[in-house]
Amino acid sequence: MTHKFSEIFRKYMIFLIFIVLIIGFSIMSPAFFAVGNAMNIIRQISMMGIVTVGFTFVLIGGGLDLSVGSQIALMDILICCMIIDAGMNPVLAMVIGVVFTTAVGTFNGFIITKTGIPPLIATLAMQTALRGAAFVISNGFPKYGIPDWMKLIGQGNLFGVFPVPGIIMVVVIVFGIMLLNKTYTGRHFYALGSNEEAARLTGINVHFTRILTYALLGLLTGIAGVVMLCRTGSGQPNIATAFEMDVLTAAVLGGVSVNGGKGTIIGAIIGAAIIGVLNNGMSIMGANDYWQQIIKGAVLLAVVVFDSFSRSDKK
Repeated sequence: MTHKFSEIFRKYMIFLIFIVLIIGFSIMSPAFFAVGNAMNIIRQISMMGIVTVGFTFVLIGGGLDLSVGSQIALMDILICCMIIDAGMNPVLAMVIGVVFTTAVGTFNGFIITKTGIPPLIATLAMQTALRGAAFVISNGFPKYGIPDWMKLIGQGNLFGVFPVPGIIMVVVIVFGIMLLNKTYTGRHFYALGSNEEAARLTGINVHFTRILTYALLGLLTGIAGVVMLCRTGSGQPNIATAFEMDVLTAAVLGGVSVNGGKGTIIGAIIGAAIIGVLNNGMSIMGANDYWQQIIKGAVLLAVVVFDSFSRSDKK
């Protein structure tokens, strides 16, 4: 009976936490439960949610990427340069930006796969290099001047209610669920993260599969970066700093294992929603950013420890 209860608790813990947070913040502040605030939370988590889907692919495949925030910063600067300085068509500039982050993700996967460098080290180096490039190209200053219509992508609402970024996030979520649950590619991701050698022996091209997880993350990072650019209205070299830690926390909180082979898109998105509710609720309650960082760090540590104990119990 105890073991059965433990399994049920593990399975539904993430939903329980989400509900408790909503009820708790609603009691402490009636403004939290307002429809307008709910739409605001959706807008706030949309970019994190989009990247979390791609991050889930990488984590399930046994990888890690700490460069996504820097990819967004450099991509946004490059898009602004193409539009403002070179006079390029904004749509073409955004497409090139997404192609750029996809290429960076593919390169990350290629380097990790072909050289055997730990993902932590390889992507940390990429994080530093890309962030530095963003500051060099922009001279450390934000770049303003994108067309007003672009801001509708990040700031607009469908029918005046539902945030456009939220719609984009929903489309990405559906794509992620379909890929993981309805295709052989998704099954290959799980097989790769569970046991790479066993996956190889079953005929899976493990090198291609791992690179593909990083390429997909790069693609979705680019889409989130476009939304972020259109929301802020400017390219900023210091934007999305520590963004990857929020994404990692969301995915792990949602049940995606840092050891690979385990996790779902729905769980990861619920994790992102919890981070969004925490950020929004603590802001409404007047908590400063420093306390928010402490709490998110503690949550990440607690969930990783819980995942470690869960795996030990099953052995």
